[in-house]
Amino acid sequence: MQTQTLERMESNVRTYSRSFPVVFTKAQNARLTDEEGREYIDFLAGAGTLNYGHNNPHIKEALVEYLASDGIVHALDMWTDAKRDYFDTLETLIFKPRGLDYKVHLPGPTGTNAVEAAIRLARVAKGRHNIVTFTNGFHGVTMGALATTGNRKFREATGGIPTQGASFLPFDGYMGEHTDTLDYFEKLLKDKSGGLDVPAGVIVETVQGEGGINVAGLEWLKRLEDICRAHDILLIVDDIQAGCGRTGKFFSFEHAGIVPDIITNSKSLSGFGMPFAHVLMRPELDQWKPGQYNGTFRGFSLAMVTATAALKKYWSDDTFEHDVQRKSRIVEERFQKLAALLSDNGMPATERGRGLMRGIDVVSGDIADKITSKAFEHGLIIETSGQDGEVVKCLCPLTITDEDLLEGLDILEASVNAVISE
Repeated sequence: MQTQTLERMESNVRTYSRSFPVVFTKAQNARLTDEEGREYIDFLAGAGTLNYGHNNPHIKEALVEYLASDGIVHALDMWTDAKRDYFDTLETLIFKPRGLDYKVHLPGPTGTNAVEAAIRLARVAKGRHNIVTFTNGFHGVTMGALATTGNRKFREATGGIPTQGASFLPFDGYMGEHTDTLDYFEKLLKDKSGGLDVPAGVIVETVQGEGGINVAGLEWLKRLEDICRAHDILLIVDDIQAGCGRTGKFFSFEHAGIVPDIITNSKSLSGFGMPFAHVLMRPELDQWKPGQYNGTFRGFSLAMVTATAALKKYWSDDTFEHDVQRKSRIVEERFQKLAALLSDNGMPATERGRGLMRGIDVVSGDIADKITSKAFEHGLIIETSGQDGEVVKCLCPLTITDEDLLEGLDILEASVNAVISE
């Protein structure tokens, strides 16, 4: 396998190619193929970017048709028929059935662009600087988003420049299952000597992906919304990894019945792995002046075309949603059994997650690495997350066939047994 040029020229910053050191050449739905013809089942899915699988034929057809018609590919933020179709579809299939009313800001192509825009918008709207964020949260690595990201690995890579503008509070469960961490938040807000500057907004992931598949309880999320409303604080839900159906609903916050003031989406938003992000905001929060937050690639028409095709194919009714929930129960049950198997063999482990965003916390990053390495040897691509990489994390495509899902779970089980036997 020819990797010399890649190893010689690519920066040390690369990560996934270290865990999966092969050259991939093609992919379809939940399967990847390397240049030697070996197939792998994909439980990574572009870190949640390929919810509808690799080279989804329904979405690809729309893309090819648009390109063949000489449709507008790049337009800055000029109006195009691709943008109009996307907005119409988003409003008709996503907003209206859920009783939502949002303006759409296209800030640039990535999740961190969306987070930067969201937190800056909150500051503009409220005239305050502080953003409350949570332990183990991950919101991006550009400077504004990095200030709200908890992992020390990312925060130490600034060349000594301090991150500013955010205050960290304990996420749900951080202090143990019998402690409601929002008691602390509410007390600080009511205490004029508590040291917490009243925030413009609170940014939260309902399921922390990079943080280790930490799941916020539904009652905790409802209470967080109530606290924000009572103190005139904007609630920002970062739905970049947990959104677009990953938890079994299009928006991950739907499970809790809350309505955020601002939402960030990216990753699977394009439906085809192309860069695309947006910020959704209550209409009265749209206080931007023209051009005040922009980006050269904020109007990527190809991503809008594929996003529209994905919404029409999978979100015109609740069939897809129910199928995701069905598959999630399969993964949940198998992960619970694997966690019990590990625990019974002296390796404490627990299952966690929501929908098809699931993980097994094996406590030790070394054990998690051994499991995922064994899995790769046997044809399964699966990653780890958490502060020490201690959580084996499943983000398989939502469109994965039952056959591939079960085969992937079988490989993972065999890998767990191999590690136990060592």
